[in-house]
Amino acid sequence: MEFDLPRAAAILVLIVAVGAGGLIGAEMMPLQTTLMMVVPSMLVFGGLAFAIGVKHGEFRAGHA
Repeated sequence: MEFDLPRAAAILVLIVAVGAGGLIGAEMMPLQTTLMMVVPSMLVFGGLAFAIGVKHGEFRAGHA
């Protein structure tokens, strides 16, 4: 399966949505806290991990 940027971003958003849905459904914290603090931090962390993973893949592909 080929991954391009739109497809990879959609998968990242889907993973965050599933995680946020689980937190909202479990009622572990107020909805406003989840939406204003947790979801943005999940997106930022996911974006950083994605960027580091892409750079690591480029490094591995270049030195194989």
